[in-house]
Amino acid sequence: MLTVVLSGLRARWASFLGGFLALALGVGLLVTMGLGLSATFHAPERSPQRFASSPVVVQGQDRLTLDVRRGPDTVPVSQRLDRPQPVDKELLRELRARWTVTVSGGPSSSGGPDAVGLDAPAAEVRALVGDRARVLTGDERRNADPDPERDAQALVGLNALLGTTGGVTAFVSVFVVASTFAFAVALRRREFGLLRTAGATPGQVRRMLLAEATALGVLASAAGCALGAAGAPVLARALVDGGLAPEWFAVGDAVWPFHLAFWTGLTVALAGAVAASRRAGKVGPTAALREADVDTDVLPLGRALLGTGLLLTGLGLLVWTCVTEPSELLKRKTYTTLPMLLTGGVALLSPLLVRPVARLLRLRGAVGTLVRENSAASVRRTAAIAAPVLVTVALAGTLFGSAASVTRTRGVEAREQTSAQYVVSGEELRPVTGTPDGAVVSPTASTSLFVRDGAEAVVKYGALAVADPAAFAELARLPVVAGDLRDLDDRSIVVNEEFERRRVGETVEVWRADGSGPVRLRVVAVLALGTGDNGPYVTRANAPGAPLDRIDARGGGAATARALEASGGTVRTADAWAAAAHPASSPQTRLGMILVLGIALVYTVIGLANTLLMATSVRGGELASLRLAGATRAQILRVVTGEAALATAIGTLLGLGVTAAVLGTLGAGLASLSAPVALVLPWATAGAAAAVCAAVAVAASALPAWRLTR
Repeated sequence: MLTVVLSGLRARWASFLGGFLALALGVGLLVTMGLGLSATFHAPERSPQRFASSPVVVQGQDRLTLDVRRGPDTVPVSQRLDRPQPVDKELLRELRARWTVTVSGGPSSSGGPDAVGLDAPAAEVRALVGDRARVLTGDERRNADPDPERDAQALVGLNALLGTTGGVTAFVSVFVVASTFAFAVALRRREFGLLRTAGATPGQVRRMLLAEATALGVLASAAGCALGAAGAPVLARALVDGGLAPEWFAVGDAVWPFHLAFWTGLTVALAGAVAASRRAGKVGPTAALREADVDTDVLPLGRALLGTGLLLTGLGLLVWTCVTEPSELLKRKTYTTLPMLLTGGVALLSPLLVRPVARLLRLRGAVGTLVRENSAASVRRTAAIAAPVLVTVALAGTLFGSAASVTRTRGVEAREQTSAQYVVSGEELRPVTGTPDGAVVSPTASTSLFVRDGAEAVVKYGALAVADPAAFAELARLPVVAGDLRDLDDRSIVVNEEFERRRVGETVEVWRADGSGPVRLRVVAVLALGTGDNGPYVTRANAPGAPLDRIDARGGGAATARALEASGGTVRTADAWAAAAHPASSPQTRLGMILVLGIALVYTVIGLANTLLMATSVRGGELASLRLAGATRAQILRVVTGEAALATAIGTLLGLGVTAAVLGTLGAGLASLSAPVALVLPWATAGAAAAVCAAVAVAASALPAWRLTR
């Protein structure tokens, strides 16, 4: 058996080359992404900076802690405040009476310093402070530095990107490798028939294929691990240069990515061969010799069941999410993972769709007729070409289309929600003075509110604090479901439909951004959820210390614009502000999407080239018959390349169908959220992906056909 396997690998190395490359690349990318992911789990341990010379730091409370119910028990839950509270004045006086106090930085928004440094015994300081403040020593002192969680926050987006890329890599590699094995087995039916005639049992045929897959999987996985080890530092540098990772980011020396990638690669190789080996074992001693070239049984029961299951699961989850939690459709995690299920299902069921689509086409001339009939008759070959194209076009359409649609929708929504002529943005704006008669000016500040969600959780909401409720109500065009914005005052709140208590007149218990509270505020208006930026809204009285960061203004002409310029922020027209605040896509997002699509495109190129080289190389007798029938070499080349182009077009159409289903569901979800429906179909991206696939398919089919027709 071993001799037969090794001889087969040497004799058919060209047929196995595509699967080897796809598997090695997949394992290498999994190692690379795994090493990158392992580096995102922990931010670097930075030394304290603000109070580096003080062994002890007393910091105002920086967390809100509330008791919640977890089953029969009551447990404390903490939420980080926007900024630490100031150190209590009485406590500060006691500290200064006993030790030398170091103050670094200006006073907090509430008047006193948020932290002070001490050169004193930590135990004595803790005994004096008690629970009135936090006492930090050692590396904990870095919590008093500005934005202490900036390193961890910088890794959140990177973690999601690498996880998404790893998931796409696994999905596409499994599909390409399994498809390659299945098609290679289909081309070897006559060989298996001869082996059966020579006395080989079905079990021996199956074991031979599994042994080939094992040898290929081990070699490819080992090569992939070496490739991943070399590629991980390159990826880290590219992420830093592209602005996707902070400057200090570097891959670590974790071992688990190598184990995970190696055994995943071997499992993929074996899984791809199992189904194919079962079909090979069923070939009778003479069945392959009698079988016509027209494909039969192109959709085995196992593939049909798996494809149907994935298709129904993908559609069901999309519809269920749209009906129950439409806001989830706006998240990258959702519009990346759910389309994969739908894409995989359609790809597995593609043999059912290839023949009807090919028959519907009306191609002119003898060449066109041959292209259509050959494509409809050779379903396995056509489907094997169309499927990877479908995956690439669907990923391009769903990923880029969903991201662009969500971004455009948020920009349109932001513009529709204000009737202002000018919008000023910036950090810590100064109040506007000297505006002319007839001008309406509405300053707002970003803040946070903490609200109990039932008895089991505490939720932190990003909120806006209104300085002038009357001006705000005049300029705002918010999607009010119930109530009236004009009723907002210091004892009330505007909420959205996400709140548990959201009926006008109900009372909501909130804690402010500085941890003060609870404050009971009456609901005066309820907003539709939208894309997630609708409320809540309170007045400045319930946002202590929050600096102004936006000013909307209308009326007063050029004099108003001049007055706004004195606020210290950037003055733009409302249209220009909406475009700047919600750009079509950031360079970082675009680079991340290109990385994901690039991986899928590389796999598609490998899969197409390998499939077409194998498929065309075994058509010598068919092409010779065409020459004997009077076809010229040019006509034969047009037939072969036309079949490849037709299969690519079928895959493109199926991919666009998946894209339409996903974007249509996204549009329905946006409509149910009362958000603008601004869908974007990335024609350029999908078209470029399809063009690359078509070029590779034509070239990979033309080269062996040219050699066979010499």
